[in-house]
Amino acid sequence: MKTNLDALLAALYVFIDDHVAPCRRIGRPPKLTDAELLCLAVAQVLLGFSSARHWLRFAHARLPHLFRYLPQQSGYTKRLNAAGPLISQVIEALARQVPTWSDDLRLIDSTPVPCAASRETVKRSDLAGWAGYGFCRSHSRFFWGLRLYLVTTAEGMPITWCLANPKLGEREVMTALLTREHHLMRAGQVILADKGFAGREFEAFLAEDLGVHLVRPDRRDETARHGRLARSRQWIEAVFDTLKGQLSLEDHGGRTPAGVFARTGQRLLALATAIWHNWTTGARSKRSLIAYDH
Repeated sequence: MKTNLDALLAALYVFIDDHVAPCRRIGRPPKLTDAELLCLAVAQVLLGFSSARHWLRFAHARLPHLFRYLPQQSGYTKRLNAAGPLISQVIEALARQVPTWSDDLRLIDSTPVPCAASRETVKRSDLAGWAGYGFCRSHSRFFWGLRLYLVTTAEGMPITWCLANPKLGEREVMTALLTREHHLMRAGQVILADKGFAGREFEAFLAEDLGVHLVRPDRRDETARHGRLARSRQWIEAVFDTLKGQLSLEDHGGRTPAGVFARTGQRLLALATAIWHNWTTGARSKRSLIAYDH
């Protein structure tokens, strides 16, 4: 195993254990701490293992020098499914450490997270009532699953996120997300979005309630204001491309609401950790994962 990945996991472990992980309860200490669990989950995604069974078999053979204890598949899956809220806390804490946290630009967008590919799987899925059918405009295809709504910094560092039924409107979901996480927004910031977030009520909410400005590509039926913004819009598209192409977002393997939430957060945490560590080490490309995928 390369020392770059070792260094990233060691730095992440220290950060979580010192700044995020809750105080340990009185009694018998766990064999695998929360910090070790999240480091194990990040390594799984960065090394490209979508199967927990294959990953743990690999970890037992190649990573014993990093983890004093490695669980079996059932224990690992149970712990990871329950770690969703902690994963979100760590992502926000890492985002606060990078220089672009203080910038005035934020990116928002949504992307499909498929959860089933056949009618029979949909009928017997535990996600029934939470997931649903939706349409992906960028690929012109229908899917069954959820939509990931993401707020990032300019270089793609995740700040906050949520999963929602694809039948819900994008502006409605983003309004609810930003209302809940209003403390993460600062008056005077600029939010860069796509045409799907066009709407007077949404723009009024951002301006009046949060004090931020929405910048998006102009629609054909309105007066020109910002232009097409094609190059700027590629920033958030590149983030989703990294999540799907390198971090297997569409191959998450979640079968329950808690499982899908935790595994989506697992991918976002891996991306956030890489960006944070690249800032720390002075890497030229902040979103590059090349140093950690082997």
